[in-house]
Amino acid sequence: MNFEHIYSQNPDFPNRYISPEKLFSYLQRNLSDCIEEIGRSYLDKPIYKLTIGKGRIKVLAWSQMHGNEANATHAILDLLVSLDKAPILKKELFDKISLDFIFMLNPDGSEKWTRLNAMDIDLNRDFHNEASPEIKILKKIVATKKYNYALNLHEQRTIFTTDGVHPATLSFLAPSENIERSITDNRKKCMAVIAYIYQNIKDMIPHQIGRYSDEFYPTSTGDNFIKSGMPTILFEGGHFVGDYMRKETRKYYTIALYYALKGMSELNLGINNWEIYLEIPQNQETHYDVVYRNVKLNTTYECILDVAVQYKEIKEDGKDEISFIPYVMEVGDIKKRKGWLEIDCTGKKIISATKYPKLDAIMEFKIE
Repeated sequence: MNFEHIYSQNPDFPNRYISPEKLFSYLQRNLSDCIEEIGRSYLDKPIYKLTIGKGRIKVLAWSQMHGNEANATHAILDLLVSLDKAPILKKELFDKISLDFIFMLNPDGSEKWTRLNAMDIDLNRDFHNEASPEIKILKKIVATKKYNYALNLHEQRTIFTTDGVHPATLSFLAPSENIERSITDNRKKCMAVIAYIYQNIKDMIPHQIGRYSDEFYPTSTGDNFIKSGMPTILFEGGHFVGDYMRKETRKYYTIALYYALKGMSELNLGINNWEIYLEIPQNQETHYDVVYRNVKLNTTYECILDVAVQYKEIKEDGKDEISFIPYVMEVGDIKKRKGWLEIDCTGKKIISATKYPKLDAIMEFKIE
């Protein structure tokens, strides 16, 4: 059965932003028999682990290590409600695997919609220092049992495409274990799972699945987990044209999560078709959110140039959804980059309090 046909969005979480308190309440009401508190964040918020399944293939996954990356939390919530509509599929899957899913590893950052935790630490670069309580919790869970696979679940910026035209709506990575990026047996196990996902969803979102850079990061979580012997797969949810709330990304992220788990259950630690992973196009950094072309500045001499704008996602007090604030990222000749939205300003007037757009500042000009 094509999982896309049974996909359902969890109706309790319609927004991209997920309030930690709302999530905690939902887990207590609906999943109390299969969740446990495994620790507390720096600001003393609970961190919960869901345990489901009785299979011999043991899988660990975690979401919102970066607080402003909610797609993976949505994906597990959507996956569970989707599988409730397909009890046979659910039984087949969880008879073969047992899943431990850590919800919202960084609840402090998730509340404020920030990448970092409340100590301004990037948890994905804190593997060795263990300066944050949250990374200690994750590593403690990893030490509790012999996991066959791990899923390190993230999101990526709108700047990435697969080919300079199509957005990298989903990207995957079998992380490197060393600087040489050697293709080890553990990497092949990850590649085989990613190949399985790719084969099952490539026709749903053609040209929108990419391969994340496999540069070795000595302090990152995934690289160190795979280096220690646990096959670890990176998910990156990205842009879908016209979908800044990432509802379409959320859908395909959920479907990919299902096929990751199904692939693990069928591959049974094998490496069948791992080479297909190498066919997936590598991410390219080619786009801005908006590019204003041929902007004529209010100068005493003729000055025509391009202005590139990127949205910064902000959680404003009193709002239950994130806001998108346009920031100027580049000014000048921007022919090498494209915009998801391109606006030709030829013959139009720029309204601005300043002569030149300020870099890394809120876009304050208007085009008329």
